[in-house]
Amino acid sequence: MKYGLNIRQDGELDFVSLGALVHRLDPGIIPFRKATECRIHVSGGEFNCAANLSDCFCLRTGIVTAMVDYPIGDLIAERVRAMGVRPFYKRFAHNGVNGPNMAAVLSDQGFGVRAPVVFYNRSNEAAAQLKPGDFDWARIFAGGVRWFHSGGIFAALSPTTPEVIIEGMKAARNAGAVISFDLNFREKLWKVFGGAEHAVETLGRIVEHVDVLVGNEEDLQKGLGLAGPEVAAKSKLDPAAFIGMIGTVVAKYPRVKIVATTLREVHSTNRHSWGSVAWIDGKTYVSPTAELDVHDRVGGGDGFASGLFYGLLSGEDPQQAVNLGWAHGALLTTFPGDTTMSTVDQVRAFAKGGSARIQR
Repeated sequence: MKYGLNIRQDGELDFVSLGALVHRLDPGIIPFRKATECRIHVSGGEFNCAANLSDCFCLRTGIVTAMVDYPIGDLIAERVRAMGVRPFYKRFAHNGVNGPNMAAVLSDQGFGVRAPVVFYNRSNEAAAQLKPGDFDWARIFAGGVRWFHSGGIFAALSPTTPEVIIEGMKAARNAGAVISFDLNFREKLWKVFGGAEHAVETLGRIVEHVDVLVGNEEDLQKGLGLAGPEVAAKSKLDPAAFIGMIGTVVAKYPRVKIVATTLREVHSTNRHSWGSVAWIDGKTYVSPTAELDVHDRVGGGDGFASGLFYGLLSGEDPQQAVNLGWAHGALLTTFPGDTTMSTVDQVRAFAKGGSARIQR
């Protein structure tokens, strides 16, 4: 046993995630109210982790999700294949008029002093219709699975999605997998789908099953209803407030062995100071700090989680696992889109203190 976790060494799949696939419309630095064209990125917090672990870190990954049989679904499914992720779909037919749909996230990139603006169209979303019994977990995990992951955005979508998460976590536990969850608290979503009290009750029931929890102090306070720390952080890069909450987290959720988050000081849309911290089986590990020139910040947190999970699955020492997460998250902000374009060699080089000098 390492890190307080019993990580299987074998399994047909190293990592399986459960969540909603979305397509993100990105007009670049142009605000939507003036946009004339968009790029389309395929995304979803849970999918991003599976895609990153497959494409960059060469692990065998899968995504359990809803898929609608219409052109937008085809576009998304093509990207899932391209990232090397094995799909386990509950399929829905589109009626040609109003759905069900694959959700859209609309997000410009902002620039300089102008922050990015993010909004959603999750109307009649297929993933929100997922319910217990929709997936044959025994078949999905039949060849063995080492790690199972889900997140708070999927949990917020409907009354049934949290029950699917809990069903999947129980099945994964029976299959011997480590269970992780990214709180990913989004106030806009929870306001529409149940409110603050419902969020705390729902996420609390999920986290009872979790070994590895991703979320900052605001996620822990708003998502789990935990009291804030007595110590105040001196800056956004100071892990003191996060560390100050760990005792409260593990007292309420004793199964949790690891809690991790990114640390980000936003100087402008394109200039961030970037760090990370993790509490791993009773000890705290803090990454270096990097000054980032940010191209596209969306997906950076998922990039951190992916690199951290890779380090843990690979048996790296805890500090190196944190540094790999920090390095991959940093690199991910230099690419367009929500998923990785990095290589594991680039991540390892940056984690060692690599620079932007040209590689010949």
